[in-house]
Amino acid sequence: MSVATLPTRRDEAWRYADMDAVARLGVAALDQWQAINVAAGESVTRCMIVGGDAPELHRFRVSLGEGAKAAFFVTNRGDDYTRVELEVRLAKGAHFEFGGVTIGGGSATREFVTQVIHAEPDATSNQTVRAVHWNTGTGNFLGEIKVARHAQKTDAAQDFKALLLEAGASANAVPQLEIFADDVKCAHGATVGELDEAARFYMMARGVDPATAQRLLVQAFIGDAFVSLDDEAERETLLEAALSALERARL
Repeated sequence: MSVATLPTRRDEAWRYADMDAVARLGVAALDQWQAINVAAGESVTRCMIVGGDAPELHRFRVSLGEGAKAAFFVTNRGDDYTRVELEVRLAKGAHFEFGGVTIGGGSATREFVTQVIHAEPDATSNQTVRAVHWNTGTGNFLGEIKVARHAQKTDAAQDFKALLLEAGASANAVPQLEIFADDVKCAHGATVGELDEAARFYMMARGVDPATAQRLLVQAFIGDAFVSLDDEAERETLLEAALSALERARL
């Protein structure tokens, strides 16, 4: 279905978006979905580094067959509005894994928006999102899990944590559960905090310079998002892409 008009903040999925940047993207960009169909028993892994100096919108519709697996791991470090959106439908026994990091300063908004539909029994999903922001940067995660009436034995989880390095930064988390089956496990959690100054002081007291101490603490914080990625080289690439944004800021 084509998008006739631009969304507004009244649309739940666009509540925290940068609407001026969305207008710059235009209506045509909202119709550009990439379809990914994973056949029964097959698996797909996508690793992405997104974000530049102009607005970006990445939209995926993922359909998983019986027993199929799909995993997305994303570093979102845009200097302008950058949104990654996933709509996922799981058949019986399928698994979806998502690990994402939003990181950066300036005034940009960086966000992940997911809708995971457990349409059939015995499927599992896990989403781990970490946000690190400074200046007046914003990190968003809007995650919706839908469990159909007959999708018994569903096991779904979302975990969002944000680290704000300066007082002007912000983070928004909107976890949503819509459950029509009764034999399920669904969990979500969201926390927003500041850098552990005691840990940084401990490291500096043992000769670690402030910039290195901050890098190590941020690295440990965001590492959770990529822990399920088996490819070590890809994992390091995603981490370095995130940490390079921190180093450019010279906080």
